[in-house]
Amino acid sequence: MTIIGVTGGIGAGKSTVSAILKEMGAEVIDADYLARMVTQPEKPAWQEIVDYFGQEILLPDRTLDRRKLAGIVFNSEEKRKKLEEIIHGRVIQEMKKRIDDLRTAGYDGIVALDVPIPVKEGFLDIVDVVWVVVCPDEERIRRVMARSGIDRRDAENRIRSQLPQEEYKRLADVVIENQGDLASLKRKVISLLQNAKA
Repeated sequence: MTIIGVTGGIGAGKSTVSAILKEMGAEVIDADYLARMVTQPEKPAWQEIVDYFGQEILLPDRTLDRRKLAGIVFNSEEKRKKLEEIIHGRVIQEMKKRIDDLRTAGYDGIVALDVPIPVKEGFLDIVDVVWVVVCPDEERIRRVMARSGIDRRDAENRIRSQLPQEEYKRLADVVIENQGDLASLKRKVISLLQNAKA
């Protein structure tokens, strides 16, 4: 089994890279999906978030109001760190469990961990290679505005609240520049995957 860690800042295109890997037969473990899973109503992470941020971050159906929560944490370093701390441990647990399950089942292909924040424990220490997806900031701002339906200032705040791309690059075994179209990104990923399998 080869574990590829795919990471990069918001709007850079890491999820697109993971989707291409999935198309090519890789098992993708998506940290954002797991984060949504562990924060479902009445789950321990959900309870901790409600205890810390208060009932006002809940929608009428008791699910988290993600937009409201994002607005709070992207404007406060301390609250963002707290939210990450609550969610990360549980996401990492779930990720490791899924890798163990694949191993037990005798899977020997490619596993891609799609992770927005390249933490040491539970990511850097379990992947074989780190792929970092980067893209010019202006392009990232446009993508985040379009995807999340937010204004430029909010998009810039979200990008600024994460590691700078230079920091991501320092952790990379492979840097994928994603400023062309989807076809050229696909060609890059196919070529990298062939090298990973070689």
